[in-house]
Amino acid sequence: MHTPNHTHAPLPKDMNTAFKVAIALNVAYVVIEAGAGLACGSLALLADAAHNLTDVAGLLMAWGAVLAAQKPGNGSYTYGYGRATILAALVNALVIMLGVGAVILEAVQRLASPTPVAAGFVMGVAALGIAVNAGTALLFFKQRHGDLNAEGAFLHMMTDAAVSLGVVLGGGIVLFTGWAWVDPAVAVIVSLMVALATYSLLKASLRLTLDGVPTSVNRNAVQAWLASQPGISSVHDLHIWALSTTKNALTAHLVMPQGLADERFLSTLAEELESQFNIHHTTIQIEANETACCTSCCANEKEKS
Repeated sequence: MHTPNHTHAPLPKDMNTAFKVAIALNVAYVVIEAGAGLACGSLALLADAAHNLTDVAGLLMAWGAVLAAQKPGNGSYTYGYGRATILAALVNALVIMLGVGAVILEAVQRLASPTPVAAGFVMGVAALGIAVNAGTALLFFKQRHGDLNAEGAFLHMMTDAAVSLGVVLGGGIVLFTGWAWVDPAVAVIVSLMVALATYSLLKASLRLTLDGVPTSVNRNAVQAWLASQPGISSVHDLHIWALSTTKNALTAHLVMPQGLADERFLSTLAEELESQFNIHHTTIQIEANETACCTSCCANEKEKS
């Protein structure tokens, strides 16, 4: 039996504002940083500008996906468009990884024949990046724990702030030592830091794309809790997956030998699953005994358990 505890709430105003301000700030900074990198020949600045450009694309994609997720389901997309947020996170992570590879390749080639850069100028532009990226990250601070896209935005912006700090330090070394090779070396370090930070986003988004149990939900704890409820002797065919980066779904078969559950019991289950386990869309099938379910999926489930 389906329990109606799912909603299509509008995008929070502060989240909407966060995306708008973050995109505007990063577009402005990409233009400044790319122009500065070209003017002074700094690969480190160009590498950071390229990454910030992918962040702008990622923010736009994430914002669009979150807006699409607010649309209700229909005959063709019965769960709505929440999966767009998961796909946005996955594509964002893949694009960043490809960009990292391209920058590292160019930096390695530049290491073989380093060119001089205006170190002081590079440091000034990168210092501006610290302020822009750290400020942007704070816009997603509140939402980062409940939304993979917000977590990705927060993570990328904080990483970018650290990267900009690295560029400042690298520029300082070039300024005082004259070692031109430090600039492409910093570009490599910057790119590796970005790849390391992006890996967690790639892993999490791929897991949700493959209908894996969200890391925010403990499947064993959910099964144990369901089995402990009054009248339930066992639980099987339990499935938990993500409908979006913020909403999760559950289906399960509950064996209740003493009789079928009433509407109030099912509603209470759904409410508790949402409050305790962050599961927003629950569908329960009640069975009188272990042999009542004869579907192939249940048979496979029992064989595995």
